Amino acid sequence: MSKRSDAADVACAYRRTGIAPVSGIGRLKELTGREKEVLLLLGTGLGNRQLARELGIAERTVKAHIARIVEKLGQETRLQVAVLSVLAHGTLCVDSSCPCRHSALPPSIRNASAA
Repeated sequence: MSKRSDAADVACAYRRTGIAPVSGIGRLKELTGREKEVLLLLGTGLGNRQLARELGIAERTVKAHIARIVEKLGQETRLQVAVLSVLAHGTLCVDSSCPCRHSALPPSIRNASAA
């Protein structure tokens, strides 16, 4: 049985792995409007088939959009991009009455990524 370390001895998982979910936030401005729409929907957890149905496009096109989004945001996986989508919801969502427009991002990051 392994002994659990004191909380002070445990580094932040982001520091330990060198991966921070918000690392691609500054690159949101590189996305097209359609890519932002796909990214926002990706954060809902829908699969490719459901995304295609929601967007009115082919599943193959959804896959192509996601691949470009992953690349443009400097991420490695669809999951990393989905997490980023949730964190940046307030920046990506244009619906002013959306109850989820609050964002997990601090205002300084949110404002910088909206530029």
